[in-house]
Amino acid sequence: MIVSASANWDWSAVSDFMPHFWDGVVETLKILVLGSLISFSLGLVWALAFRAPTRFVRWPVGIITEFIRNTPLLVQLFFLYFVLPDWGIQFSALTTGVIAIGLHYSTYTAQVYRAGIEAVPAGQWEAARALSLPYGRTWTAVILPQAIRRVVPALGNYVIAMLKDTPLLAGIGVLELLQRSRLEAAQTFQYTEALTVVGVAFILIAYPSSLLIRALERRLVR
Repeated sequence: MIVSASANWDWSAVSDFMPHFWDGVVETLKILVLGSLISFSLGLVWALAFRAPTRFVRWPVGIITEFIRNTPLLVQLFFLYFVLPDWGIQFSALTTGVIAIGLHYSTYTAQVYRAGIEAVPAGQWEAARALSLPYGRTWTAVILPQAIRRVVPALGNYVIAMLKDTPLLAGIGVLELLQRSRLEAAQTFQYTEALTVVGVAFILIAYPSSLLIRALERRLVR
């Protein structure tokens, strides 16, 4: 009988949680948008650095990106939030989380950009040289537009991956969606309702996003 009673769904608990739920959604989307901007921008910088003419640029970038990519995101979060203040560098929990998730995924988007650049036909480079285009103009007007068009679907997949990793930021006190549900449930002891709503919310955000990415991929292929 105790198990049966505890398994009953309480809609009043859901309604009480909804104000906190929407605050969590806003915080999660804020992390996702800002983290994506950092990862996309910094990833392109890494990718261009990989093609630098001197190995004194390529090697350090390769070491840094490999280290970041092969280190757990949670460890990076703890390092940025708990260790950097000892060196006089301190950010808020939200800023630290955005930087960490953006920096971490920039090492993955860098490889995506790198593959897209290498997929540009050699004839495009030759045509740019034949037209005597400046080096910078060749990149901005010929190479990058074609490369980025090829990698947009893959970048979209990393946005979904970042969304699923936002709950890790609760480890440093960021009140994203999951953390807010845990705090609310801890007060009412009704974990089923709060965590179920959060799980459904992640599905409702991630699944339509994946459909949009697939549609965009088909459009770009055509």
